[in-house]
Amino acid sequence: MKRWGETFSGEDPLAGAEVLDHAQVAVIVTDRFSHLRYWNAYAAELFGLSRGRDHLGASLLDIGVHDADSENAAQLARRVLKGETWEGTFAALRGDSTWIHVRAQAVPYKHSSGAIEGIVIFAYEAMRNGRVEEQYGLIDRVGTRLSSSLEFGTTMKSVAEILVPQFADHCFIDLYDHDRLVRKVSVHAEGWRPPPGSWIDVGEEVSYPDHHFVRKAMRRLETIVVGDYVHAGNVAPNEHSAIVSEQVGITSAIAAPLRARGELLGAMTLALSNLSPRDKTAYDGFDRDLVGAIASRVALAIDNARLFEEERSTALAFQNSLLPRSFPAFDGLTIAHRYIPAKPLETHGHGIQTQVGGDFYDVIPLSAGRVGMVVGDVEGRGPHAAAVMGQLRAALRAFAQADREPADILRELDEWVRQLGRPDGEGGVWVPSVSCLYMVYDAWSRELSYANAGHQPPLLICEGRVEDLELEVTDRLLGVKVKGAGLDDGVYHQATLTLPPGATLLLYTDGLVDRRPLGGTVDIARSMARLHDRVREVASKDVEQIAEAAVTAVPGEIDDDTALLVVRSHPEELALQEGWFVAEAPTVAEARHLAASTFADWGMDRDQAELACLLVSEIVTNVVIHATPHPVSREFTANGVKDSDAATDFGVSGGGFDDFDEDWSDLLEEAGGEPEEQPSREFLLRLRRGASSVWVEVFDHDLRLPRIRSAGADDEGGRGLYLVDQLATRWGSRPTPDGKAVWFEVPMQGE
Repeated sequence: MKRWGETFSGEDPLAGAEVLDHAQVAVIVTDRFSHLRYWNAYAAELFGLSRGRDHLGASLLDIGVHDADSENAAQLARRVLKGETWEGTFAALRGDSTWIHVRAQAVPYKHSSGAIEGIVIFAYEAMRNGRVEEQYGLIDRVGTRLSSSLEFGTTMKSVAEILVPQFADHCFIDLYDHDRLVRKVSVHAEGWRPPPGSWIDVGEEVSYPDHHFVRKAMRRLETIVVGDYVHAGNVAPNEHSAIVSEQVGITSAIAAPLRARGELLGAMTLALSNLSPRDKTAYDGFDRDLVGAIASRVALAIDNARLFEEERSTALAFQNSLLPRSFPAFDGLTIAHRYIPAKPLETHGHGIQTQVGGDFYDVIPLSAGRVGMVVGDVEGRGPHAAAVMGQLRAALRAFAQADREPADILRELDEWVRQLGRPDGEGGVWVPSVSCLYMVYDAWSRELSYANAGHQPPLLICEGRVEDLELEVTDRLLGVKVKGAGLDDGVYHQATLTLPPGATLLLYTDGLVDRRPLGGTVDIARSMARLHDRVREVASKDVEQIAEAAVTAVPGEIDDDTALLVVRSHPEELALQEGWFVAEAPTVAEARHLAASTFADWGMDRDQAELACLLVSEIVTNVVIHATPHPVSREFTANGVKDSDAATDFGVSGGGFDDFDEDWSDLLEEAGGEPEEQPSREFLLRLRRGASSVWVEVFDHDLRLPRIRSAGADDEGGRGLYLVDQLATRWGSRPTPDGKAVWFEVPMQGE
């Protein structure tokens, strides 16, 4: 072809298929349902279609339309199938996982009858030829992409993906970190990377000379263009940088200050080079204004992302401060725990929200080596849910360390939750509902006592099997008590079961399985099956590996926070010795002898053993004297009710009268007529050995709990519990179904 209008001389006319195969524009034909019917060679190259795969019949979305532009693709189909023409830009994800901007025009594909049978799309890569209308469209694209996320790392990545290679071959973003200018983004076309030690890498401090164009841009607060980089003089920050710039063929550059809310955040630098072919090799004044407009949007997005990250970091720090970071060593147990915060609510119609949650867990040391384990979930998300969770966990810890029964603790917590309600705006009070599972575990006997307020049962992992732990009782959630409900509905129950040797418990909140797959819906049954299968694969591993496997077992969006607790029992590491004794004076020596011989068998330090035997004598002597109630006379005086009970090591100083601090049960018994059979005068001495400590427990049938009182200088008694308090690591007492238990802990080895 020599002139327009002349035909090819000496050649046959070109066939339509041949023209389409050689045309430097992508041609794609789909049916009415956007399924591919035809594509030419340029389309396969542009979209990176795999040569080894037959794409015929595939959806238009499957060839690489970016998720962010799926609505654009749907709009294209709707308009063209109505007989209209669509023109616009969309992002395409190529087969090699890179993505580009594509400028497309779509027209109807009509049958000879006039019926629209499909869509014909003509497309080419945008931003390579410098067309003004495409550059204006780039600003809109930048705004759309930057508004899609408030996470700092995602925002930085979005900036680079938009500009490289569409508008530049190199993109750098340098931001101030206090007084230091640090490189945050360094992205290059065609996967090229600068040699080590040449250009500043991500995370390194940047120091531009005063004459450098980036420094001038930040100083003047205006966009600076270097139209001809080769002849612009010494614009490289150092000699090594200049050499690499020459090797890669830098032809032009632009530096724009990043400024938001009156503060200079840093600078963005773009450069053209020989890395990728393009018609335009130098930036001009129009590009300067364009990059300046883009930089203002980038600066605002960076500033918002920083504020959001700071807010989210503060919220998570608040959340984590309400949860235990670590646990002390528990004899007979190994523990792993996790807390996974939910993602921000940016895609669920609630706006961008940094939300903390109300999920919680805890492991609480109790008397004589027993532990309390709890997991729960406060309704809702946000600061109020987290505040309720924090107060609830603190209250539960206080109740638990007083050795209250699990059912009693849940009853107290239920009342506590009601005090934490807030006005609902309609004249009423909104009280959050809380699921809570509280368990008390004795590693020596493997007995597990529990009460459950509507929480899902934990997983029991034993001998390679994974199944839900069968809980005999499950009661209503905390905070949902209904007035006028039946007696049984207003009471929390408890039950006891025995775990098999070596059992592992996985306690969790519903955020672990209540996850939404990408493009799908939540399926709890499928999620539970996945969790069981994944945990079963690592059932023989340590608790940390089980916890990690459980966290990653169910894929999908994490829309709710998750609390996770894995507890494995090792009873083989423990030892126990016990004996029953009659509560008489000669048995004190027998109990002491049993303790001494047991401590020797366990290899306890000699001095520590003597100390422990002394403390055994003190609490056993108290039991011998006060193991059963004895007649009490009372006198009503001007100073109150006086009790004539003899002096005891449980707090009565001296003989004679003492302030009456018991209940009225004995007065009722006196009025009841026939005296009841006196309780047994036997007591149980139980010795427990752990890895580094020994616990001593004495059980009797007296319901009165001991407490320390000051003894006078001339008093013969009143000092036993004072010695226990001063010499033992810990001590305490707790009620039992038929009396009480007094206990203390001492280390196996002295300091």
